[in-house]
Amino acid sequence: MKTLTLISSVLILGIGTAQAQSGLGDRIKDRTQQTLENRVEQKVDKTVNKGVDKVENKIDSTATGKNKKKEDKKSSGNSSSGSSSNGGSEESSEGSGSGKSGAGKSGSGKSGSLTSYSKYDFVPGAKIIAQEDFMQDAVGDFPAKWNTNSSGEIVTVDGDQGHWLKIQKEGCFLPEFITDLPENFTFEYDLYCSDDFNYYSTEFFMTFAHTDNAAKEFAGWGRFPNGKDGVRIGLHPTNAGNSSGNSTVYSRANYEQMLNNSVGVAQFNTKNGRNKVHVSVWRQKTRLRVYINEEKIWDLPRAFTEGVKYNSIVFGLGGMHIPEDYYLFSNLRFAVGAPDTRNKLITEGKLVTRGILFASGSDVIRPESYGTIKDIANVLKENPDVKVKIIGHTDSDGDDKTNLELSKKRALAVKNALINDFGIDESRIETDGKGESEPSDANTTPAGKANNRRVEFIKL
Repeated sequence: MKTLTLISSVLILGIGTAQAQSGLGDRIKDRTQQTLENRVEQKVDKTVNKGVDKVENKIDSTATGKNKKKEDKKSSGNSSSGSSSNGGSEESSEGSGSGKSGAGKSGSGKSGSLTSYSKYDFVPGAKIIAQEDFMQDAVGDFPAKWNTNSSGEIVTVDGDQGHWLKIQKEGCFLPEFITDLPENFTFEYDLYCSDDFNYYSTEFFMTFAHTDNAAKEFAGWGRFPNGKDGVRIGLHPTNAGNSSGNSTVYSRANYEQMLNNSVGVAQFNTKNGRNKVHVSVWRQKTRLRVYINEEKIWDLPRAFTEGVKYNSIVFGLGGMHIPEDYYLFSNLRFAVGAPDTRNKLITEGKLVTRGILFASGSDVIRPESYGTIKDIANVLKENPDVKVKIIGHTDSDGDDKTNLELSKKRALAVKNALINDFGIDESRIETDGKGESEPSDANTTPAGKANNRRVEFIKL
């Protein structure tokens, strides 16, 4: 502690002297001093935290007879790692490439963290238009279906599945396969930041734009559009990766009706270095809702300008650049169509949802499925005489027998979630599974496979 304090004092004194000699202003000196103080505090916290970890490991070893293993925090792109903070990585295939379901606690229907999303009311769109996990791109390359005025590369992350796009230079990144943003859509993705992310480093943002806006972004138009140009959401971790356990994230949206930038606060889960969040965006005509993990941080009734044709999504980095800092994102899901649970289930007698997600090759329900399951549970509670059959479906990855069994386990897991988490009477629910035998879309594209991974509710 004394050594760190001494180093901090020497550095601050040295920099202060150099700045005075060069005539730099007080603002830069204050910022430099604050940055140094933050980094020193983080190093002190980490030293204390390592001691606490050793104590915890000894306790765990005594209780379980096994040594607690720390997660490897390295990737092929020198990226952050750790298991998902929201209950599992995006399901990208059914058989996990081995023909085995990999299901744990078969039919349990409880992921252990499903109810942590108890305030989450996000319900994905009815049909998936685009699904991007970068699996078609080679590690080290920039993705073929994207465009940029900067650079980026595909990496893998130890402890998490799939491929991730790593970006760390200021610029814009455009998924060219998204060419229309209808009045009702949902958009989701997973986002990592590097450990020990600097407070003054670049900000990650995405803009929902019309045609001219995308061109302006690439021309250096800027990060703060007017409402007629686009709706922008910015994310920035504060002191990410420090040992205090959590870091705040701010989100900013700019549009015509706002005179000043507004700030909402969420949490970047950085406990044990797991700097990962699930971002969910929901547009209903002019209304915008934004969620970080389970927390709704924006609910703006007039974010989108009525009559403007939005047709592109632009990701980007902007602001001060710290070379060591970067972002990773993947598992993009773009879906359209407003959810209509009550009408579909009660009036039409059949509801098909792609909003109940599972860990890959497993029947463990991911916690961001909470909003969809809650929506269904509410309809069942309001119609106590209605009985339903839940039918699980998979894509064609893996073998037929495994997928059939997996689909049945997933249907049972949803049943148990309705019973255990929402109090629906067991006698009102039957289950079945069809595996890959009844596809609703082609199994030749990521979006098609995602549409085939679905859960049906049939009114009995």
